[in-house]
Amino acid sequence: MKGEDFNDNDILIESLKNGDERAYTYLIDMYHHKLCVYANSLVKNVYSAEDIVQNVFIKVWEQRTRLKSDHAIKSFLYKLVYNEFIDLYRKNQSLFSLEKSYYDALNSIVLEDDSESLQRVINVVNKEIQNLPPKCKEVFILSKKEGLTNIEIAEHLDVSIKAVEAQITKAFFDFAFFA
Repeated sequence: MKGEDFNDNDILIESLKNGDERAYTYLIDMYHHKLCVYANSLVKNVYSAEDIVQNVFIKVWEQRTRLKSDHAIKSFLYKLVYNEFIDLYRKNQSLFSLEKSYYDALNSIVLEDDSESLQRVINVVNKEIQNLPPKCKEVFILSKKEGLTNIEIAEHLDVSIKAVEAQITKAFFDFAFFA
């Protein structure tokens, strides 16, 4: 089968369902850039857009046996990108809410100007940071104490941005006692 046969939606889907890596490569070559542009128009962040598209292609491969030949692959991919964007948005909303609670609690303590209370809270926070799992602790310290961005942390630790976000979210969930 020639690569140009993959232009036919039914052949492409059937080849993907059968695990044909050439069909998967064709799919990536054909749609990666277009999907990244679309994802970036949604998230306004090139790195997040790349992550979204990468996740979409991983899902397509992992769930290829459930692909339906009566659906246009192009529309299916764009819908998956949109769904990934919505999932990312929802996750970020809950993270922002947790961060706001955390900062509000710290601000109210700082505004009290009670150095004993402040020292007590600092001790509790430091103790909680020490109780975090090692990777989570490292990411949290790089983010909140060192002030690195998620992208900088991901590059420094050679992990994905999603992994960094997950560790920070975990740390904030562990700190939920502030809420």
